[in-house]
Amino acid sequence: MVASSIASISSSNLLRRNVRILLVGDQGVGKTSLILSLVSEEFPEEVPPKAEEITIPADVTPEHVPTNIVDYSSIEQSDENLIEEIAKAHVVCVVYAVDDESSLDRLSSHWLPFIREHSQGENRKPVVLVGNKIDLVDYSTIDHVLTIMEDFNEVESCVECSAKTLHNISEMFYYAQKAVLHPTAPLYIMEEQDLTEKCKKALVRIFKVCDIDGDGLLNDYELNHFQRRCFNAPLQPTVLDEVKAVLMKNTPDGIRDDCVTLSGFLFLHCLFIQRGRNETTWAVLRRFGYNETLEMSKDYLCPAIKIPPGSSTELSHRGQQFLMALFERGDKDNDGALSPDEFKRVFSACPTPPFSSDIKRTVPTNDKGWPTSHGWICRWSLQTFIELPKTLEYLAYLGFNVHENESQIAAIHVTRERRIDLAKKQSSRNTYMCHVIGMKGAGKTALCRAFLVDDMKKLKDKDLRGNNQYCINTVQVYGQEKYLILRDIDVRQVLDPLQPSEVLCDVACLVYDISDPKSFEYIARIYIKYFAESKIPVLIVGAKGDMDEKRQDYLLQPVEFCQKYKLLPPQYFSIKHNKRDLYVKLGTMASFPRFQPAWILFYKHRFVQLWEETQLKHFGLMTNDPMIWWKTVLGIATCSLVGFFVVKALHTTSR
Repeated sequence: MVASSIASISSSNLLRRNVRILLVGDQGVGKTSLILSLVSEEFPEEVPPKAEEITIPADVTPEHVPTNIVDYSSIEQSDENLIEEIAKAHVVCVVYAVDDESSLDRLSSHWLPFIREHSQGENRKPVVLVGNKIDLVDYSTIDHVLTIMEDFNEVESCVECSAKTLHNISEMFYYAQKAVLHPTAPLYIMEEQDLTEKCKKALVRIFKVCDIDGDGLLNDYELNHFQRRCFNAPLQPTVLDEVKAVLMKNTPDGIRDDCVTLSGFLFLHCLFIQRGRNETTWAVLRRFGYNETLEMSKDYLCPAIKIPPGSSTELSHRGQQFLMALFERGDKDNDGALSPDEFKRVFSACPTPPFSSDIKRTVPTNDKGWPTSHGWICRWSLQTFIELPKTLEYLAYLGFNVHENESQIAAIHVTRERRIDLAKKQSSRNTYMCHVIGMKGAGKTALCRAFLVDDMKKLKDKDLRGNNQYCINTVQVYGQEKYLILRDIDVRQVLDPLQPSEVLCDVACLVYDISDPKSFEYIARIYIKYFAESKIPVLIVGAKGDMDEKRQDYLLQPVEFCQKYKLLPPQYFSIKHNKRDLYVKLGTMASFPRFQPAWILFYKHRFVQLWEETQLKHFGLMTNDPMIWWKTVLGIATCSLVGFFVVKALHTTSR
């Protein structure tokens, strides 16, 4: 009753384009008659030794799949021909005559061993045993056949029928189709009366994905959500009560707090298979991306997405919403960060986490080094930008396709081509790549790590060690939040050439050590060789700005070099006095490539801000002072009063 309440799988979920059925058996058991009776819907008076191959259109088959039916004749064909046909078939129907005991005995003595011998391993064919001529006897051979099935687990089902009366003819071919489209062997071990390990593993993942609140139980809402996503229909309250009643009766730990447990969920699928409703479990598995071998299919994990040359990939609004909801569900203690245990639970439905929980050298974290919600989205934005297939794969593992009822491509935004951005001198993207290039020891790593913290006192020496290649955080560019990725380009030897992937970026940050006379020459040569003729914006940065500046051993000093090549003046940076202006400048240059007025406007804006802060502070008037207008009015009134008395005094003196 429970199984019958669930809709069968739709044709859109089936993986095969067609089903090829081969009929074999002893001479005279009625193989050819079965085929002809199915096609003509009447018993043939004259039966040829072998029927021609027949194709049944998809619209007249129960599973809506084109079906080819192939006959075998021992008179016209050899064993070699039979072996070839077995190899081409998807399922083999072994026919015996219920009134002929010898044909029944030859199932186990000849036909099943022969088929097993020539279809081993991955090429093993499912088998359906068919007892024909049931109209001639008043007994059943099913009990005998069931004992044969215990010795040959490739046998999916058995059926008795009659070609003469057309009894169970359609059912026979339906079972054959079902053996191909919804096979039992990958799901269930008959001898152990239990699910296979691969099936259990897949269903455990499905349970975790559907457990929206992460409490280890499926409540009524989650069960309804699961039912809608898998079968496009709600779970009626009466059916839900029946499901719970069956679980309470058959498995003691199947229900807890009026919710379905994992063991209860697995038991239900066991029950479906035992009752011959394999299609129900297969419908669930295929909806969650599993193929015939119970592996997640490549097309499901990495759907095709067109990315034009010069375009990049970002999280869409829907992608960010899904990942934020995932973070909020995982943050059980509501402290705004994912602890290592919470991080592990979030990815419990995945083979492994997509990235390490120790990401404090890559994204902003809390004081304990745990990813905050901001750092969480930063990390996914980084992965989407540099490794899109992995983002698509893990969105599938985490259930985006099921919860959003759409392919994970909906979570991705493909930006317009970079050549268009250059032509318009403005970019509409939200994520930019900045390559940080300089000699070893120039201060690149410190510059990258400082991007992740607001208080430099929290940055320890050990945080400046390690080989993390990327850092990502957000910057404000004219009031818009942009993600800026800093990629630390590893320079092994000074003379080593840069690879094309190490040059191509949205903005380049060339770093030298102002206290090292030999540091600037390297980035000067890098600029001339790789960037002078390119359209990539470049910013020269003098690191270790708190140290004494040394004259560089190069024919041009940094300021002169920038003037010659029409670059912005060198930006000085010190880890002791970290000013985020540097990162905002890089973000601005990436957002407005080849449009220096936007960069200069940024400089003027910052100059005005600095002037206000220094000059107004002189008078005790800061722009963020809530009493500023009262102080201003009082100051103007005082000046007016003093001016009045001064003028009056001067007027009196002149008289």
